[in-house]
Amino acid sequence: MDTQTPVIYLSHGAPPLADDERWTGELASWSTDLPRPTSILVVSAHWEQAPISVSSTTAGTPLLYDFWGFPQKYYEVTYDAPPATQLAQSVAGHLGDVGGGLHQDPSRGLDHGAYVPLVEMFPHADLPVLQLSMPTLDPKALFEIGTRLAPLRDEGTLIIGSGFTTHNLRWFNPRAGADSAPPSASAEFDHWAAEAVDAGDVDAILDFMDKAPAAREAHPRTEHWAPLFVSLGAAHAGGGIDGRSVIDGFWFGLSKRSWQFA
Repeated sequence: MDTQTPVIYLSHGAPPLADDERWTGELASWSTDLPRPTSILVVSAHWEQAPISVSSTTAGTPLLYDFWGFPQKYYEVTYDAPPATQLAQSVAGHLGDVGGGLHQDPSRGLDHGAYVPLVEMFPHADLPVLQLSMPTLDPKALFEIGTRLAPLRDEGTLIIGSGFTTHNLRWFNPRAGADSAPPSASAEFDHWAAEAVDAGDVDAILDFMDKAPAAREAHPRTEHWAPLFVSLGAAHAGGGIDGRSVIDGFWFGLSKRSWQFA
């Protein structure tokens, strides 16, 4: 390809994202503005597994409905992407010596951190999609994994880190409405994150627990912020971080800010 495929980090929402016309419209518009990728590699907050692993490469593997208590319609969503065998081979070539080698889980389909946004961004499901597990939540280790994955951009692969810019489910209050004012801690962390990415301050982002305001409130556990480290590593390998915020705002108090890295 003449140019590298961008890298993105997105806030993936929950299954009811499909009912939010504003958010689904933002995701659809974003994908229209992206150069069409040849394949998609997703690092989701919802797959932590060591040794580092990839999902099924076989078409038709059932989705992983990794949530409970939702209406039945959310368990009937499908996303039948083509086989991702070639992408899995490429990923193995770049990560084969990490932590004992890359493993494959042939029974694991895409979880909601992958398919919920992909249904909105690439609704035709005509691109191979592969998920990669996070073997750790250590920021520097995930950043290094992203660095190793950077050559996939030259092959047209869209690398997606899928999490949530703030993720404290104690803030989630359906009775307050999706557009209700966010808790101050959520707003403070979101503002800091926007400024840190805009400045390309990788060191601060990796050290967010000590650098960001309200970090422990925004992320009582860090798995939803961790996919950003992979995205940053893949972007930074090209010589620096050139990130822009594509989606912002809040959803039931959680920041849905999402970035694209050139």
